[in-house]
Amino acid sequence: MEAFVSAVNDVVWSNALIYLCLGAGLFYSVLTRFAQVRHFKEMCKLLFSPNTSEKGISSFQALAVSLSGRVGVGNIAGVAAAIGFGGPGAIFWMWVVAFLGASTAYAESTLGQIYKLEEDGQYRGGPAYYFDRCLGQKWLAVLFAVSAIIACGVFLPGVQANAVGNAFTQVFGDGTMVSTTFGDVGSFKLVALAIILIVLAFIIFGGIKRIANFTQIVVPFMALGYIVLALIIVFLNIDKVPGIFSLIIGDAFTAQAGFGAAIAWGVKRGIYSNEAGQGTGPHAAAAAEVDHPAQQGLVQAFSVYVDTLFVCTATALMILITQQYNIVGELPAGQFIIQNVDAATEVGSAAFTQMALFSVFGSFGEAFVGIALFFFAFTTILAYYFIAETNIAYLNRYFKGSIPLVVVKLMIMFMVAYGMVNSSGYIWTIGDIGVGLMAWINILGILAIFFVAKPALSCLSDYEEQKKKGGKIIFDPVKLGIKNATFWEKRLEKQSKDAE
Repeated sequence: MEAFVSAVNDVVWSNALIYLCLGAGLFYSVLTRFAQVRHFKEMCKLLFSPNTSEKGISSFQALAVSLSGRVGVGNIAGVAAAIGFGGPGAIFWMWVVAFLGASTAYAESTLGQIYKLEEDGQYRGGPAYYFDRCLGQKWLAVLFAVSAIIACGVFLPGVQANAVGNAFTQVFGDGTMVSTTFGDVGSFKLVALAIILIVLAFIIFGGIKRIANFTQIVVPFMALGYIVLALIIVFLNIDKVPGIFSLIIGDAFTAQAGFGAAIAWGVKRGIYSNEAGQGTGPHAAAAAEVDHPAQQGLVQAFSVYVDTLFVCTATALMILITQQYNIVGELPAGQFIIQNVDAATEVGSAAFTQMALFSVFGSFGEAFVGIALFFFAFTTILAYYFIAETNIAYLNRYFKGSIPLVVVKLMIMFMVAYGMVNSSGYIWTIGDIGVGLMAWINILGILAIFFVAKPALSCLSDYEEQKKKGGKIIFDPVKLGIKNATFWEKRLEKQSKDAE
């Protein structure tokens, strides 16, 4: 089974997808005239817009929900894996993916806002909605919805749970071994699993409001605490920082693990971490209450910076400064190119990060990573559920019934349990397939949308013009030649009537 999963992953994550992700980011960066740089100040301002309603959440809450998907295991275990398999140079390619991917995130999240709908008292949107309403390709919309449900409901939750289980074992040990269907499992890991399942069940039955209220508190708090610890390590070793950046940049082009390995692992883990182009971010973006679609697009572009340039870089600096890492070569398989720590240390886990913090802060640092992973992974699982729920809502227009949503809830809880007790490599490979499937469909779709209608670019130009003129910001899709943006057409009509 593992051999089959690896073979599928090799096909999904071929060089074609890597170049497509980088190409899409560059494409939208040029077309938006690098909006991710020009509008950085506006991004920060929009974060704290108070807009909210009974049907929608605020921009900050939408950012928190999307960050709960972005800031997760990929930032801690994913960065460690990128260094372990791709060398320090992989971090440079994660930066490149983040910088270019911010423009992709703008495009897909703006599209999510333009073509969102109000369904059952909530705002719904995402790739399935804009493929249907903009491209008019229902088959592509259904294909994405099905792939998102499978990826977020089956493939991806196990990755998050697996990292939590490994982190708890790293801190507390195995405890008493308990025989289960999946084999012998440490009692401490089972305790962590029980806590996750109980709290998860409580929140996912409460809807997007409960998810947003939880994540807007937990995600910023844990991310800030994590970055503070990283900054302490950096300041204690400030003399090493120039050398570390030189190592990252130099290794990006003369990689110890191979040039191809550095790019592949940097891009793969970068996309897994920041999700730009993956098609997950637009779901939370569409749920936000904003005056103009471009506003939430810019906020989501900023979330890519928070994820990769802040949190991922913090992890990389901690690992590289303390030299708590190994680099494994592809050929011959398993041979160490660099070995700084015990050979038994699992490369695909958060162990490098925990060891880096332990070397400076002792057991507190190691325990903090375990706690951070617990919250990061838990909020990411919540984000996965929300994405699966949104795509089930889309499919319900064709296949009515409440049973699919119940099945997904139970499946996510099962996959959390399954991922917690299985090996990292196997679970990460399954997760990579899930990410890759959505990325293929979404990136090809948003590129097709540009050539059909260019709505995301029209939105940006319209927003920039209105900002220059000053006054109230409104969005009129008909004026911009954007069709099927029915939510915004009805909203503008209501605003006009209220003004009379």
